[in-house]
Amino acid sequence: MKFDVFFSICQTEVEGYMPNEQVMFEHFFDQVRLADDLGYGTAWVAETHLSCQIQKQNPGAVIPHFKGEIGLNTDILQMGHILFSMTNQIKVGSAIRNIQCNGGPLAHAEAVRTFLSLRAHSGLEPRTLELGFAAGRFPFSNIPYGVMPRNDWELAAWPALRGKVFQDAVEIFLRFVRGDVLASTDLEKRTLQRRDFRSDADWEKVIAAYGTKSDVIELSPFWEFPTVGVVPFETPMDQLRLTIGAHDAPTQDYANTLLPVGVFNLSFTPTAQINETHKRMQQTFHADGGPWQRDYMPRTVLVFVDDTASISDAQKVERATARATHAMEDYWRALQGTIDPARIKQGVNNALTGSPERIIDQIHERFDKDDRLMLWFDFHNHDNDAVKHAMSAFMEKIAPTFT
Repeated sequence: MKFDVFFSICQTEVEGYMPNEQVMFEHFFDQVRLADDLGYGTAWVAETHLSCQIQKQNPGAVIPHFKGEIGLNTDILQMGHILFSMTNQIKVGSAIRNIQCNGGPLAHAEAVRTFLSLRAHSGLEPRTLELGFAAGRFPFSNIPYGVMPRNDWELAAWPALRGKVFQDAVEIFLRFVRGDVLASTDLEKRTLQRRDFRSDADWEKVIAAYGTKSDVIELSPFWEFPTVGVVPFETPMDQLRLTIGAHDAPTQDYANTLLPVGVFNLSFTPTAQINETHKRMQQTFHADGGPWQRDYMPRTVLVFVDDTASISDAQKVERATARATHAMEDYWRALQGTIDPARIKQGVNNALTGSPERIIDQIHERFDKDDRLMLWFDFHNHDNDAVKHAMSAFMEKIAPTFT
């Protein structure tokens, strides 16, 4: 089993305390250095674009009750150079990079190839960049870059059309990352059909807005460009590992027609879906990546560990469970203005919670011996010492059981 660590760098109020940006980054860098010393495999860093706080000033605020910023890292490539320079062995990953904003997929492909080339020619030791990529969590991060409905029929079709737009982005990004030369006219032709929508009524609304009765709407590429080649051309690709943040199976499979691409999965994903994905990826994972392995699907899981020596195991479980419940209640109240007791209970049950011994049992019960866990210790917690203590307790008292 492999153990990574996830960092949210989430600047929000906790127990009335809101750290400034300087403190947030100081704590983050301190925790990454410790993760490196402790032997975690990859430091996965959340990536966020544009201010959530400022977005609340606009109509249709997506998280109107949230105070602060969901995350402070806006560029894993700039962050990667810094993290590699201050650590010795840990890999760096993005969880997850939005390839639709900030210039779109072509710009992101160029940035990735530049990063890899600079690393290769720096004379520094090689270290893997684990590039997780997706469409972005919040639409407001994409809208300023033109990724939004452009007319009435696209607005009607957007719930389905945005998935096709992301498939365009995936193709552009991956083909330019691997060094292709192409124009937008070389992209795969995509369509919208009734099967892409939940109901006949939804499809009929699209057709009415489109203005032409048809069983199939042929789509033009969302990004249009003449023949383009991305420099540097001689980029070594052996230190790049790709993972897609999309739960849509056809998009996961399509990405693997282009390059070997792993799949993100979250702690609340049903076990049946996780097993189905592993089974399918054994058939569709790109041949250049070799046989599919379970650790190609990193899984996020919250950790609330209590290893206080002076109390009983039952007390450790009680204290850790109380912390987990309180953190989740505060987080979801901040995010949505209210809490759903069932959701809180499910979140606590999905977390690794309790004494080291109890967490060892939970891992045995819930995960495969070849799984890869992205352990989240800083969830709604600005106590740097407490976060570092939990990171240490896990690697010293829990991880040795599985290695």
